[in-house]
Amino acid sequence: MVDVFRVREFTFIARWSKMTAANEQSATQARIAMERGEFSASDLLAACLDRIDARDGEVKAWRHLNDEGAVATAKALDQRSDESLVQNEPLYGLPLGIKDIIDTADMSTTYGSAAYLNNQTTHDAACVSLARAAGGIPLGKTVTTEFAYFEPGNTTNPHNPNHTPGGSSSGSAAAVADFMVPLAFGTQTAGSVIRPASYCGVVGYKATYGALPMYGVKALAHDLDTLGWFCREVADIDLMRAALIGAPIGVDARQPRIGLCRTHEWEQADPDSQAAVLNAAQSLEAAGAKVCDLNLPTEFADLVSWQKIVIAQNAARDLSFEYNQFRGRLSYHVVDLIEQGLSVEFKNYQAALTAATKGRVALGEIFQGVDVLLCPSAPGEAPEGLQATGDPIHNRIWTLLGNPCINLPGHLGTHGLPVGVQAVGAVGRDENLISFCKWMERKIV
Repeated sequence: MVDVFRVREFTFIARWSKMTAANEQSATQARIAMERGEFSASDLLAACLDRIDARDGEVKAWRHLNDEGAVATAKALDQRSDESLVQNEPLYGLPLGIKDIIDTADMSTTYGSAAYLNNQTTHDAACVSLARAAGGIPLGKTVTTEFAYFEPGNTTNPHNPNHTPGGSSSGSAAAVADFMVPLAFGTQTAGSVIRPASYCGVVGYKATYGALPMYGVKALAHDLDTLGWFCREVADIDLMRAALIGAPIGVDARQPRIGLCRTHEWEQADPDSQAAVLNAAQSLEAAGAKVCDLNLPTEFADLVSWQKIVIAQNAARDLSFEYNQFRGRLSYHVVDLIEQGLSVEFKNYQAALTAATKGRVALGEIFQGVDVLLCPSAPGEAPEGLQATGDPIHNRIWTLLGNPCINLPGHLGTHGLPVGVQAVGAVGRDENLISFCKWMERKIV
């Protein structure tokens, strides 16, 4: 399907065959095609809707579609379309999936919970409002686990419907992987972007904690919740960051210094996941990157446990209304988490935050010698069954510390399902991480 890769100014563009459907192109490719007049916003949307109609009966990525509203928006964009508009609106004409914990004025938001089946807000979340202003077309709400925790929805993995797509951003990952939309919002509190991106075989980006607007996004754990999204190439990350915070588009690809990071959780990665990381490191070193083995400080071994304390303590506060008003409508997973949080002593919560602060300082020193940490995204291929969404063991510490993370797809496991690798960058250095990952995604084989 892909003909050739080439460097184009500050980013590389995968040159697709003219036979490739519009909905199968990355956000970056689709934006360039619309700028060139190869197809319109309405054409792209129609291709996405056709794909959803053909496949969502099996994949079940969507809780709600606002196809009529999306069609009207696309037509309005086409009527005022010219090259300057496409250039000035980073999400021009791109259909978007919105995780169903993110408020939308024109679609209900259920948070994946029986307690909010008919919940309609009067406003967009900040990220949705900014995406609309940048020319994006919110197409619908994607399935989420309840309150972005462990109770799964009914979404299946596009590569094998008998396997989970991961969670909590289940529908968003599946929708992008199955060519239903080029971009979809997710959030991460433990591993809710990077893990499903790995299981579904797409690029997933979790920003530095606090770097992106969270107004209108349902809180699960305020010390951890972070916005992110799914896409098909690293360059696509630039488009949404430009829309949300005015970050530059087309940051050049750069060769990084890579720390091969066998974390304290390394043995909980299966042979497929370990092979994905080791093979990626070998390919990147062969391509010219400096790769060194990197051991994390011994105190990092406790960070997974500290993260679990923080998420429970926060959830007991952030979901206190739901627990006190709708306890009978909540899943076992959510009730159990809240009750764990209610039992956390304040001194232990403070100790967890202190451990996180010390970890950030130590990691900052590590990033003086390397640019990127390379480590597992998930324990392996997506597990069979839809009763659970997999283990976020390889994501918890980075979410606790607030580092930006990107899942890079490309490896297949024993059963032919995707297995990604996780690139971790320094806190607040998201643009650097994106730049390094643009180089890395072309070299991983």
